[in-house]
Amino acid sequence: MKILKWIPVAVFLMVSCAWAQPVIHLKAGALGARRAKILPRHGRATHFLLRFPTEPGPGMRRELERRGMTVLQYVPDAALMVASAAAPDVEGLEVLSATPLDASYKISPLLADQVSGPLLVVFYADVDMAAARVEVRALGFDVLENPSLLPGQLVLSGAYSALEALAGYDDVSYIMPASADLAAGIPVAGCAGAVTEAGPVGDYVLVSSGWPKDAGGNVALHYFIRSLTTKMDAATAQSEIERALRQWTLYANLTLSPGQQQGAARTVDILFASGAHGDAYPFDGPGGVLAHTFYPNPPNSEPIAGDMHLDADEPWHTGTNVDLYSVALHEAGHALGLGHSDRPGAVMYPYYHLSTGLTDDDIAGIRALYGSTATPTPAPAPAPAPAPTPTPTPTPAPTPAPTPTPAPAPTPTPAPPAKADTTPPSLQITSPGFTIVSTSASTIAISGTASDNVAVTAVKWTNSTGSAGVAAGTASWSASIALLVGTNAITVRAYDAAGNSAWRAVTVVRR
Repeated sequence: MKILKWIPVAVFLMVSCAWAQPVIHLKAGALGARRAKILPRHGRATHFLLRFPTEPGPGMRRELERRGMTVLQYVPDAALMVASAAAPDVEGLEVLSATPLDASYKISPLLADQVSGPLLVVFYADVDMAAARVEVRALGFDVLENPSLLPGQLVLSGAYSALEALAGYDDVSYIMPASADLAAGIPVAGCAGAVTEAGPVGDYVLVSSGWPKDAGGNVALHYFIRSLTTKMDAATAQSEIERALRQWTLYANLTLSPGQQQGAARTVDILFASGAHGDAYPFDGPGGVLAHTFYPNPPNSEPIAGDMHLDADEPWHTGTNVDLYSVALHEAGHALGLGHSDRPGAVMYPYYHLSTGLTDDDIAGIRALYGSTATPTPAPAPAPAPAPTPTPTPTPAPTPAPTPTPAPAPTPTPAPPAKADTTPPSLQITSPGFTIVSTSASTIAISGTASDNVAVTAVKWTNSTGSAGVAAGTASWSASIALLVGTNAITVRAYDAAGNSAWRAVTVVRR
């Protein structure tokens, strides 16, 4: 009888402890809420997810480092992804579990609905990428080169039958669909993800818990612009940032109003900075990381919670190149608690693209955190344009015949240093003559003109349905583009040799 009475008590204690554990919300499901399929691992595991009963503070992170572990990522709520050459030594620490991440949590749920298509594979930050290339090729995958990918990422093409084996590699962090521009080698600019005081957040993470609601169930936040870029008119820069912030408040039950003081509680501080600027994430100058943003409180503490930092050394513009509105729109999503979306075309996809507004995927994400507004929902924005990039490497046009150089003067005077070309090309779509076209044809012919103060080197196009290509010609260009039934948002972009670009778009509805 004593044994029979003990069993229910033990079960109750186990269940109570399980309920007390912080929930880990991953894109493939809540960790522990389902039994994951355990796949064979290739080689010895070196990456471990450590779960804690409460948030692991700086003291815990220092102790882990002292014991030979490298903290790679923060996983909301109350977990860390660490690298360890041996099984983690957690004796005496308040650690609920220390296990590798099951392979089934590394595969985007979107891939369950696909049978083919390019893959974006994210590896842990400590992985040797030369070895990673050998690993993926051994499984039959081809590497699709794109020189502007974020460190630790590859775009792959191959049979989906090997997808589970790929996720079984300990070095792999997450696998998601690759956008058409990534697969086509079109230059892009990437976001490394939301950051926290404990480290960056992995792409396998769904969202943070967002900003806490007040007693009335509302979320009232402020923003304070501490500094602006000097690369464009200050009034325009401020207007573009505020326009991006307002987009999120159109769809969710939250407010963002100007604040009166930097560093105040529940205030998103926005600043432009160069190099090291007081946090653990120094900027790398032109052509690298454009921005980083801290998650809300929790998990970050005040005053840094929700703050948006943008690299002052980037060539910020409006509507071309590094588009301030598009980047601010993406980073504001992180400031409100959103992680990255796996859906190409969404504002919160890991690679920036020129955007006119939020997509249905972005709207669903922000409403999951804060609920919907009571006002009617505006129509969702059309599929966004391809990624802006600070220093793209366009496909060069055939080199023209060299112009004979005149003989130098007897006493030449050294020329002043040449100034960097920052003038974007001029681009026009001359046919079709409308920005919205309806047709029953399976293809559409698009043509136009492009010019530049130096020379246009390439004209490329992408379709929101997933295709991409290079137009024939530059100054006078044309392309025949296949259409799928439904909406085809086609974006054309012209590049010059300095990496500047301009874009135009046309929406084609195939009946």
